[in-house]
Amino acid sequence: MDRRSFLKNSALGGAAVAASATLAAPAYAQGKRTLTMVTSWGRGLAGVFDGAQYCADRITAMSDGNLEVVIKAAGELVGAFEVFDAVASGQADMYHSADYYYISQHPALAFFTSVPFGMTAQELMNWYYYGKGGEFHNELGEIFNLKSFIAGNTGPQAGGWFRKEINGPEDFNGLKFRMPGLGGKVLGTLGASVQNIPGSEVYQALSSGALDGTEWIGPWADEKAGFQEITKTYYTAGMHEPGAALTLATNREVFDSLSAAHQAIIEETAKAAHSDNLAMFLSNNGAALSRLQSSGVNVLEFPDSVWDAFGEGAREVMGANLDDELYARVYNDYMASMKESAAWIQTSSGAYVAQRTRVMG
Repeated sequence: MDRRSFLKNSALGGAAVAASATLAAPAYAQGKRTLTMVTSWGRGLAGVFDGAQYCADRITAMSDGNLEVVIKAAGELVGAFEVFDAVASGQADMYHSADYYYISQHPALAFFTSVPFGMTAQELMNWYYYGKGGEFHNELGEIFNLKSFIAGNTGPQAGGWFRKEINGPEDFNGLKFRMPGLGGKVLGTLGASVQNIPGSEVYQALSSGALDGTEWIGPWADEKAGFQEITKTYYTAGMHEPGAALTLATNREVFDSLSAAHQAIIEETAKAAHSDNLAMFLSNNGAALSRLQSSGVNVLEFPDSVWDAFGEGAREVMGANLDDELYARVYNDYMASMKESAAWIQTSSGAYVAQRTRVMG
């Protein structure tokens, strides 16, 4: 399929052309400019909204105020899951989100957040910055009139909060569970009724019984969200997001209209945001987990039978789109890079951490 033709012939492509014509005069004016950033995050959502704010503040400061980025939280201009279309069409200038929310646009977008049994944050950085990951993200962005960069990372995400313990894969059958992306599709192979609910709405859905369980991010963000007030059963290791990246994407026509210096500021801000955000999450998770345990939260691990079922489901889901040429190229390169990175990590820092734990406790 000719994907650039797809864009031109689609409703999205038509909207992008119309919007660019409408916005051309103010958007491309020289001098100081205001860029509107829409996000998938409600104000105050720990870590993720912080990541968006970091990008907005850094771009504004590094440009000496000549690029002022104004954030619109989820629902303030468009809905949490509408930011992709809003920026692609020119309704907004930038978004900060998680690209796996948009796998209905293209399944390969999942690789730029996280996939089941996929890369850790470090492995993702290796692929993105020193492999072909960044090139693929740009290629996907071109289809949808976007210039995209990863710009945040939650690190490994927790398996989630449940109203009851999970003793086997059969316990997922009929379970109403919130999990986006390809990870959610894996739970679907186990019979779960998978929901995709914006982060700011998850607490209410879990509290009301609309959900039987949910994943969100990890101990710090989960504690801030208050899920421990509803249930005390918490699985801290999950298969779905071992190193979930966030994305900063700019409407491509807007990006191309910027000076080279301002384009570089956006790109370097995204790179810095990725590392800063990862450190923010990882530095807070340990203390938050201790507080959760002190408050009576029961911290558990899934049994091996569940992990095995996750693996079977992941192979099915990950292989389902291999007939798409672009997805196949991204998948094959991603898996090759992950294998190469893991070979060194396991024999170096992996072996070291195991020995440090054995020797030092």
